[in-house]
Amino acid sequence: MEQLIDVVIIGGGPAGLNAALVLGRARKSVVVIDEGRPRNRITRETHGFLTRDGISPGEFRRIAKEQINAYPSVHFVEDAAVTIIGTDGNFQITTAQGTMYRSKKLLFAAGMKDLPLAINGLDEVYGKSAFVCPYCDGWELRDQPLVLIVKGDRALHFTKTISGWTNQIIICTDGPDEWTDEQREELKKHNVPTFDSPILRIESSDGIVKQIVLEDGTIVPCTGIFFAPKLAAGSDLPKALGCQVNEAGTVVVDRFGKTNVPGIYSAGDAATELYQAITAASMGSMAAVGINSELLAEAWNNKA
Repeated sequence: MEQLIDVVIIGGGPAGLNAALVLGRARKSVVVIDEGRPRNRITRETHGFLTRDGISPGEFRRIAKEQINAYPSVHFVEDAAVTIIGTDGNFQITTAQGTMYRSKKLLFAAGMKDLPLAINGLDEVYGKSAFVCPYCDGWELRDQPLVLIVKGDRALHFTKTISGWTNQIIICTDGPDEWTDEQREELKKHNVPTFDSPILRIESSDGIVKQIVLEDGTIVPCTGIFFAPKLAAGSDLPKALGCQVNEAGTVVVDRFGKTNVPGIYSAGDAATELYQAITAASMGSMAAVGINSELLAEAWNNKA
């Protein structure tokens, strides 16, 4: 029978990496299972992370793994978890490559994944001049003419947030706006132009957007875009194991990342809609503390 590991972490982004660091320093045996395809891999820089502002996602992960490798009880595996059975104290994880791991605890930190948006030209600018998070990338587009691709209830909140970086805002809803009359009136009051014609294409040069062409022939010049992504959970395994998941696909956890299923924790974008690297890392650290405390309590009681 395979060795019983203290913790298997599924996902090697900021949450999983920081959890691995804390657990490694706590002398726990850890295996991090990660496919090596993080959601932020297409972006050039990571922002808002103290001491690492502007670092590329790839370099961030390289440095993190280099530092974690100082703790010999942590091991990284480039693979994907596909099935999990068992209960608290003895989970059995099978990977896509057919390897099986046994662990006392599980930490899901697989984040979210982007679903394709059928907008011609978006792929060419995403991560270069089109972004989803103003806290991560708003500074680089400050005081520039920006287009927000958003509709429905999220539009007003999104517009108010972006207004902290620029007052040159245009909304393209790419179809019916799905707004109430009150929402339309509020945007009009704040002089925010809106267009509901579907987007024909985004025109750009070397990843920098130049203009958006709508199906009705309208041309909207801009130098940057923020858009509301369509997301899905990075892993369906938490839900399959009985973890409570909200409508957004986020695993419901307490402040230490503990789910409603004994022995299972979650952290990072998998467990919050505040999609920032530093938030994910912080949640990973807290989850590691929660897991370690639980393991220590169990070991202490078993000795009694």
